[in-house]
Amino acid sequence: MVPDRLVLCAAVWICASPLLAEPESAKYPDWIKEATVPGTIVTACGVTRDNRPIPVLLTKGMLDLATPKHRMLIVAGFESSADTIESVLKFWKAYHTEERFAETRKCLDIGLIPVANPDGAALGLGTKNSAGGIPEEGFPPTGTAYSDPKNPESHYLWRWIGMLGPDAVLVMKPGPRAVVRWVHDNSVYESNLDQCDRQKLPLEANGRLISAIPKSSPAGVGPLSYVVEVVGATAGEFLDRRGLNCSADRAPTAVRLELLRRKARTPIQVAEELSQVYGHQLNSVAYIPALALIGRLRLGELNQEESHLADVERIVQPYFDASKPTMGERIGGSTMSGHLVFGELATRTKKPRYIKLAQAVADLGFDESGAMREAMPHHVEMSDSVFMGGPILVQTGRLTGESKYFDMALRHLRFMLKLNLRKDGLHQNSPLDPAETAWGRGNGFPALGLALCLSDLPSDSPHRAEMLKMYRDHMAAMLKHQDEMGMWHQVVDHPESYREFTVTCMTTFALTRGLRRGWLNAKTYKPAIDRAWESIKCRIGPDGNLVDVCTGTGKQKSFRDYLDRKAILGRDDRGGAMALMVATEIAFAQRERVLSEPVPDQAPRSRD
Repeated sequence: MVPDRLVLCAAVWICASPLLAEPESAKYPDWIKEATVPGTIVTACGVTRDNRPIPVLLTKGMLDLATPKHRMLIVAGFESSADTIESVLKFWKAYHTEERFAETRKCLDIGLIPVANPDGAALGLGTKNSAGGIPEEGFPPTGTAYSDPKNPESHYLWRWIGMLGPDAVLVMKPGPRAVVRWVHDNSVYESNLDQCDRQKLPLEANGRLISAIPKSSPAGVGPLSYVVEVVGATAGEFLDRRGLNCSADRAPTAVRLELLRRKARTPIQVAEELSQVYGHQLNSVAYIPALALIGRLRLGELNQEESHLADVERIVQPYFDASKPTMGERIGGSTMSGHLVFGELATRTKKPRYIKLAQAVADLGFDESGAMREAMPHHVEMSDSVFMGGPILVQTGRLTGESKYFDMALRHLRFMLKLNLRKDGLHQNSPLDPAETAWGRGNGFPALGLALCLSDLPSDSPHRAEMLKMYRDHMAAMLKHQDEMGMWHQVVDHPESYREFTVTCMTTFALTRGLRRGWLNAKTYKPAIDRAWESIKCRIGPDGNLVDVCTGTGKQKSFRDYLDRKAILGRDDRGGAMALMVATEIAFAQRERVLSEPVPDQAPRSRD
């Protein structure tokens, strides 16, 4: 059982419900707050089956891939050992305040996961969690992230560590004697703190971090080469006895260098890489392939490369010549918003046929007598309909010059916001969920939809002030929930949920469009855009591989249902389309000098 000195049990960790009812990131246990020092970032890297956050303590240096310092992540609490947890928390505070670590602080930044098994710590389960799994033995994780019924902790830790890209991982374990274990050349070596009595052990497939990380690739970024288990000793004792050679040991690992390579790409380079994989089909008219095609059109405009326009026209030709219908018997919101590609082609080519294709969907907002409907059809009461139904109306109004489409757009937006807009400015995904969950992409869609509506709405429209307020209010609400890495989450106001790729892309697009058009204050929003774009780039790998794209998600019945939606690691058409849209938007903003292009960091900066 966890001793009283940590105040870890029923009063704190068993009562997970306050975190669900009050999702502000400040709601962490007192013992976490007591361990913090000035500059400490308190966040979470995941959540257990019992809804307990997996807490993380960081400094800004741990988030800076280009720092000249070594970056070490300490992980503890797999076994729910109170002594180990208390020890690492004391070390965290001592390391940042005591003079004896002053020299080491000059070359070493530290991050800390004090309790990797929160369920075990709260319930006195030792190595097990509340679902009967053993988090310490879940590496590398298999199955679906992050809904693993036994070991969700391992999925969260695995991908989060990969995106953090530390130079070393130090796993603290309880034990009767001081032992240090590390991996080299596919073998485990063990010694005491002074490296005496060193012996070689077989590398077992035991599911622990020490055996999984060196030969695997967390988040698909690359292997981490320096992983150490410290048994029966404190982190301070390890550093005191083993030391850290700041000149030799600070060389960045392969995973850190890969993340730096990704960050160094320009927006156009990112878009060009994505365009090799995404935006090459429109098998049916739907928003995902349509946005990818629009992304390619935008890239062609940036590069002054006409081949993109020609290829997109080739792809849509069956719809242009009516050999294939744009709308089948089953029409949904995705079909309606998929017609945006025709409006984009109409703008670029001036061909009336494209206008007619877009107008066919916009006309669904009116009944047989020409009167406006209550809202665009097929909204199914979901917040994504802000995007699915709004922009096609405003786009058609711009192309035809008929103001009735602007009128219908505002009517539709009012209907959807009345249905799903929460008092805090975020959107619930649908009225079905009694928890009013602010699903990530369920907020990305309104952000993107409102930005596109405003982009096509005439500056003298009588509806402009109201639409602009809708947009600005939502951007202000979203800004409050951007996390320390620059990301938005699967559940926007719950930092323990995973960092989700598409909501971050869509929100960043909307913010960047706002800066380009003068709708937002640059002083307030530009830093958020810069941080988000750097994080987005880190999650776009070679060959179109992406990190943590929420799978297709309809109406869910509970908060937990949203937490458990599959997070895709690899290629994904939806994520690729959103990434193309934001990459090209950032490129336009940089070309217009709304966002200045930073000097790329090819390697860690010199301390000079």
